[in-house]
Amino acid sequence: MKLIVGLGNPGSRYRGTRHNVGFEVVDEVARRRELVFEPCPADAYMARERGPNAQVMLAKPCTFMNLSGEAVGALVRYYRFDLDDILVVADDVNLPLGRLRARRGGSAGGHNGLQSVISLLGTEQFARLRVGVDRGDRRRDLSSHVLAGFESDELDTIKGAIVEAGDAVEAFADSGIDVMMNRFN
Repeated sequence: MKLIVGLGNPGSRYRGTRHNVGFEVVDEVARRRELVFEPCPADAYMARERGPNAQVMLAKPCTFMNLSGEAVGALVRYYRFDLDDILVVADDVNLPLGRLRARRGGSAGGHNGLQSVISLLGTEQFARLRVGVDRGDRRRDLSSHVLAGFESDELDTIKGAIVEAGDAVEAFADSGIDVMMNRFN
């Protein structure tokens, strides 16, 4: 079974913001697989397949972005996931709007949510899928930018990217990180 974690901030205040793209991607996968999110033993909501052919567990940490690693670490320990079976989906201000980047591991790249996951897992060696949300006006405070919604002329692009990211997650669940990287980078 694969653990797919979308990073974001809980609560209606943050719905539709750049920082919550990870949540939107796992919501897309849950919709496709007809899964429903429910509370779980970690500080997160999860939706999982059951039965002998179960492939995925989806998770959305209820911690705020900067503490995402607490929920991810608890899920990994409780369900005993191997690092090769974990995919973290997050926004990335360093990528153009809608661009995807899949990696086997690597640094947090300045993303506090990813840094928290790295700190709590004790390694950078887990797969991640970054969804570009663009940096925007460099004179604007970065935290204000990622906590803001998308402009009306960006909505079609980000909606398409969320669907494509859902396809990438499906590729990871079915075939692993190498297939996902080859198809979506």
